[in-house]
Amino acid sequence: MLELIVLLIFMIAAGIVAVEIRDLLASVIALGAVGFAVAIGFIMLAAPDLAIVQIVIEVLSVVFFVAVILKTTHVDSAAGRPYKPADIFTFVVFGVFALAFVYFGIRLLAGLAPMSRELGQVASHYLTQGLAETGAVNRVTSVVLDYRALDTLGEATVLFTAVMGVLAVLRLEGRRK
Repeated sequence: MLELIVLLIFMIAAGIVAVEIRDLLASVIALGAVGFAVAIGFIMLAAPDLAIVQIVIEVLSVVFFVAVILKTTHVDSAAGRPYKPADIFTFVVFGVFALAFVYFGIRLLAGLAPMSRELGQVASHYLTQGLAETGAVNRVTSVVLDYRALDTLGEATVLFTAVMGVLAVLRLEGRRK
C-alpha cells in the first residue's frame, strides 16, 4: 500500500514537471515516467496484461513525441510567461481535481485485498466456476477470451490503432523525403 502511494506521488510530481518544464523533450520524458509508473502500478496490483499494454503504448507515445519534437522545436513558448488572473481559476480547479484524485485513489487502494494473501471475489469466481461456465480447461484462456473478451478486444484495438498511427506518420514523412 505504501509503495502505491509513493508511486502515486511520483506520478503527480512527474506530471507537474511535464506540464511546467520549458524544454519539450524533457517534458516528454517526464510524461513517459508517468506512463511507466502506471505500468509499475499495474504490476504491483497483479495486472500484468494491463502493464504490458501500458508499456507498449508508452514506448510508442514517447517515440512518436520525440520524433515530432525533433522535427519541430524543443522550447515551449507558452511556458515561463507571467500568469494571468484567469490562470488562478485554472490552478484552483486543477488543485481540486488533483486532491479529489488523491483522496479517491487512497480510498480505493485501502479497500483492496492485501496482495498475495487471499483471492478477490472475482478471481475466486473465475477459478471455481471457470470450467463450468466457459468449458475452457485453461483458466487463463477462459479469463482472456470469455470473461474479459471485450476488454481484450479493447486492448488489442488500442494497440493496433497506435501502431497504425505511428506507421501512417512515418509513411508520410518517408514520402516527403
